[in-house]
Amino acid sequence: MAKTPAQRIKKHGANAAVPQHHLPSVMNPTTQRSPEKAQNNGRLIVIAGVVASLFLFWYVHLLTLNQMTQLSGGMAMPDSLVGGFSTDYVHQLHGAMTDDARGQLSYIHKTAGTLFPLIFGFTWLLLIGTNVASKALRWVLWAAPLLFAVVRLWTNVAVDAALGSAAPDAGQVALASTLTVAGWVLFLLSLLAGGAAVFLGRRRSKSA
Repeated sequence: MAKTPAQRIKKHGANAAVPQHHLPSVMNPTTQRSPEKAQNNGRLIVIAGVVASLFLFWYVHLLTLNQMTQLSGGMAMPDSLVGGFSTDYVHQLHGAMTDDARGQLSYIHKTAGTLFPLIFGFTWLLLIGTNVASKALRWVLWAAPLLFAVVRLWTNVAVDAALGSAAPDAGQVALASTLTVAGWVLFLLSLLAGGAAVFLGRRRSKSA
């Protein structure tokens, strides 16, 4: 009967020949991902996000909100006014729109108007994160799309509240107008931040 390693050591001491057992490797080399493959996957997600953002921007601002002017006597929706709007304008717009028309605008805010800033913000965060190596610079460039998403979602709520009364509150209108202007400014800054990130990424790949 074959002796166990402990029995061999007891009988022969330090000269005992103990067979070596090697555990099989649990790592599957086929599951390893190279940095290049991970970067390519990130780029595919960014491209898909950019396409979705462009579509939602077109759908919200160039199609749906433009069509809403047919229900307001030709008056533009507050979201489209880059320079903001006054209390008198909101009062006139409220009178020109029916309850159903204002309900449609609120529905746009809750659907495509919510998806656009969320998808755009996520895409731009990923775009900047995959192209900018410096953590400090990355956070600086991230500020614009993060703030844009928050401000834009807040704008949707503020515009609905300002339009909800026949006698709009001046404070609500001022808040909605300020948020609208800030949203457009942050949107432009986000585009510039994305362009800067792409430029830095290309320069880093050329110097590598």
